[in-house]
Amino acid sequence: DFLSSRKNANNLVDIIQCLEKSIGDQNASPIIPCILALETIFTELLKNHSMVIEVEPLKPKEICPETQYREWLQDNYGEAYQLILKCLCVEKTSESIQALATAMNLLTFEGRYPIDYVTDSAYYFPCSKLRSILQCLLSAEKTNDYLISRFQEFTTYHDVLHYSWKFLPGLTPRGQIPSEIYVDNYLNLINAMPIKGVDEEQITLLCDNSDKVKLAFDYQAIRKNINKSWVCVMHWQHTEATHQKVLMVLLERVLPHLDKPLALTDFLMDSLDAGGAISLLAFQGVFTLIQEQNLTYPFIYEKLYSMFEPEIFHTKFKSRLFYLADLFLSSTHLPEALVAAFVKRLARLTLVAPPQDIVICLYFIGNLIIRHPGLKRLICHPNGGQVTRDPFIMDESDPTKSNAIDSSLWEIAALQNHGIPSIATAAKFISNPLPTIEWDLTQVVGVTEDDLFDQAIKKSSKAAFLTLDRPTSMFLPKGDRTQEFWKLF
Repeated sequence: DFLSSRKNANNLVDIIQCLEKSIGDQNASPIIPCILALETIFTELLKNHSMVIEVEPLKPKEICPETQYREWLQDNYGEAYQLILKCLCVEKTSESIQALATAMNLLTFEGRYPIDYVTDSAYYFPCSKLRSILQCLLSAEKTNDYLISRFQEFTTYHDVLHYSWKFLPGLTPRGQIPSEIYVDNYLNLINAMPIKGVDEEQITLLCDNSDKVKLAFDYQAIRKNINKSWVCVMHWQHTEATHQKVLMVLLERVLPHLDKPLALTDFLMDSLDAGGAISLLAFQGVFTLIQEQNLTYPFIYEKLYSMFEPEIFHTKFKSRLFYLADLFLSSTHLPEALVAAFVKRLARLTLVAPPQDIVICLYFIGNLIIRHPGLKRLICHPNGGQVTRDPFIMDESDPTKSNAIDSSLWEIAALQNHGIPSIATAAKFISNPLPTIEWDLTQVVGVTEDDLFDQAIKKSSKAAFLTLDRPTSMFLPKGDRTQEFWKLF
């Protein structure tokens, strides 16, 4: 009705008031119909330039009913947009996601059909609108994982990506400690936005107007803003959860784009002592600096050795540990006493590890023995003599002093009698000639306990066992325990 005739202009005010009431009162009318109605109205007004006020240079603005009407539309547009941004903070996921989609759609139309005067040759982007959206995403009171995930779809457009990175350093709180929720949202937003250069021919714009100059997408400018943002992140106080997320985002997204990656050394060294998943992620960061920045860390093998604890099997980053250990122990020139300590520690851990992780340890042990044939003495050492106890010292922090080279892999021999067939079969490698090609750990790293269960139930049994003891007569055997508790008539 509003678009059909100006006589219905007050309908716009009614819709805005209805939306405002719905935001404040959960029992009021639904939010989404109001948002969609406002989106339909203002996209049409923007497309038809119905809110543009013509201004001639060096001439005062003409005051006439048409100008006043357009000013009134602009005021209502600004008020409606602020209410839509408030909808980003509502609890209902579907409503907040629709509010984000509407806000970005209005931003798109305003970029293509500007309200304010813009020269024909200039590229226009409604920066204030995008900045307001980013401020809502970086809430200090509400985790916005799903909203940031939806916003990620818009960052495929290079104008949105360019200005998002431009605004991000300036959206950090000044002079105060950010909340854990804010830090989590900030890291999620960094993790969601792409970081890469692009050829001019491949640039895609959300606010695309073929009649105007294209946006100059500059990777170096983005990299500069990444470094500014990350400096802020490093100065914040972190909880265990945000500390872990900082390391994940650093390793997976940010590290290759930092100007001075060696400045992270102190942070990573402190993180190594935190224990658990944080230590493991920090260790991967140290490894990257050693590999790419020639960082020197003299006790790297001792630190890697200390990470093989039973707790590591209960973290989602255990595959990273085996990957890093495989890289560090790939050289055939390492001392056998050092590698033997890793072999023996892994063998000892198989006694307490979950079933799916036992297979990983067994294959990794086999690969280490293939690389270092001298370690076969741990399997068969005819001249080794007899010992009354295992000489291996599990609590020794220095792997070269653990006496692992004088021990044996009795743990793996014990696993040959494991109740799970796949584990018992994997443990039999010490009783057979070793292969010349290493086992592919990627085939077993992703195996879960459910996978082992599914494999077991798919196997068909050749015989169905009905009794524990084979019957020798028609009567119950004497001394049967069931006779003590059951009476047969």
